[in-house]
Amino acid sequence: MTDRDEAPKSVDLSTPNAARMYDYFLGGKDNLAPDRAAAEMVLGIAPQIRLAARQNRAFLGRAVRYLAEAGIRQFLDIGTGLPTQNNVHEVAHTIAPDASVVYVDNDPVVLAHGRAILAGSQNVHIVQADLRRPEEILDDPEVRERLDFDRPVAILLVAIVHFLQDADDPEKVVARFRDALPSGGYLVLSHVCGDALPEAVEPVTEIYRRSSTPIITRSTERIRGLFGDLELVEPGLVNVSAWRPDNVESKLITERYPQSYFLAGVARKP
Repeated sequence: MTDRDEAPKSVDLSTPNAARMYDYFLGGKDNLAPDRAAAEMVLGIAPQIRLAARQNRAFLGRAVRYLAEAGIRQFLDIGTGLPTQNNVHEVAHTIAPDASVVYVDNDPVVLAHGRAILAGSQNVHIVQADLRRPEEILDDPEVRERLDFDRPVAILLVAIVHFLQDADDPEKVVARFRDALPSGGYLVLSHVCGDALPEAVEPVTEIYRRSSTPIITRSTERIRGLFGDLELVEPGLVNVSAWRPDNVESKLITERYPQSYFLAGVARKP
């Protein structure tokens, strides 16, 4: 994306955008000068965030692989963000080509990119809806057409709940999605944690306050509470790089950075 690229008229390209900042942290190209400037300010305060973002993305891939190998064939990815490598459907389809994946986002830039990239993909769909209104997602006709909530489904809330403000009542929002899970369904969630490097929390959140989507860090205990009475699978709620690491790099990162900006977990509904 360049500053001259066309964008939906409702999109303010002069304000840093959280999805495009995340894309920059991941090494993507779908970001603009204001996004890069804001992201570099964040990195100047907390340089580990670039590594944390990439490890969070790697966690998503490992979690989807785990679920597909466990027999899950339906995925609802909410707050999908800009498409990059190893998207949910790409990982799931390496194990189960018949898996159905529905992406959800409310960002018009994300939707435009997603629809362009996903055009022609089998068993993959993208809808526009807002996490703050769970019923809007769960009752969406396309979501209901593509996913059968009488059978196990995985709901993915990866690096998205920290964009809910306390006034949005994140516990209530996530509880509604937990309630929608059938027996044998899973919740996958990662969240920025304020316990790691607390001195960086306020200056980083201040930068995000000037973006299109402010970010809210939360404590380990509050993040754990988002899983409710679901059964966390091993190793529980941990640093994203410590969730079932599958390569030497992830293991080394876990040893070097025992505290992470992101905590992550996968939980099953009995």
